[in-house]
Amino acid sequence: MNFLGEIAGLATSFFFAMTAIIFTASGRMVGSQVTNRVRLLFALTYLVIINLVLFREPLPFSAEPSRWIWLSLSGVIGLSLGDAFLFKSYIMVGPRLGILLLSLAPIFGSIIAWVFFGETLSPFQMLGMFLALAGIAWVVTSHKEEVNTPRGHTLRGVLFGTLAGLGQAIGLVFSKQGMANDFSPFQANAIRMLAATVFILLWTAVEGQAGKTVETIRQHPKAVWLLALGALVGPVLGVSASLLAVQHAEIGVASTLMALSPVIVLPISYFVLKEKTGWQGIAGTVLAIAGVAVLFLAR
Repeated sequence: MNFLGEIAGLATSFFFAMTAIIFTASGRMVGSQVTNRVRLLFALTYLVIINLVLFREPLPFSAEPSRWIWLSLSGVIGLSLGDAFLFKSYIMVGPRLGILLLSLAPIFGSIIAWVFFGETLSPFQMLGMFLALAGIAWVVTSHKEEVNTPRGHTLRGVLFGTLAGLGQAIGLVFSKQGMANDFSPFQANAIRMLAATVFILLWTAVEGQAGKTVETIRQHPKAVWLLALGALVGPVLGVSASLLAVQHAEIGVASTLMALSPVIVLPISYFVLKEKTGWQGIAGTVLAIAGVAVLFLAR
């Protein structure tokens, strides 16, 4: 049996878990918006170099126009708008609830893939998704967090978190269409990253934040190294792995495995950061692992 898609999905969660730790550190130095802008620039630079080495062209200009359309839309919706909504959600309702709402992506993705592209899941796969998502929810909600915000502010935060999950799902579905017939994930990622970077830079210019972004980076040179590392681990390796996952597995299965970052962060927090973990977190991790096992057995 070929488990390439499932393995890539797990690798994505690992890369994104590492990225969360790195970008949390950089975000505390320069802010989430500056982190978002600069990480895309670094990631695009890396992908241009990788494509030059592997395919002898900085960007996949030889790809069909249909691929550029699907993947560009995927980049703008998934990497630009989706992440922007996620960052807003983090600010309004905190990272715990924000991550939980982002975990809706597998459900959204499965529905979209079924309605528009006829992709279906077996009852066994749906059981695995349910167990994994329940475990993720248990892990995330086991962390107590104080977020004192007005009711209207909280409702907007929940809406933004839900839109982040929807944006990620749409981005993955569009990516799968753009990578039909074994198109390289690195080439696909380059197109997505180019579209997302151009969109974010234009947005930054319209908001008049370009100068402020440059000045913030100049004042925090140590953050540049974190951003460079985080961009390699997350937007390059993590996103490329996610594209490989949706290329070789069903959208719902792949996105469920990609949502395991909170579970993977748990042992890192315990053994490396020396943070305490309650029984709820451990139980949620076991449940999520059981769900992953079911997804693999469903092949």
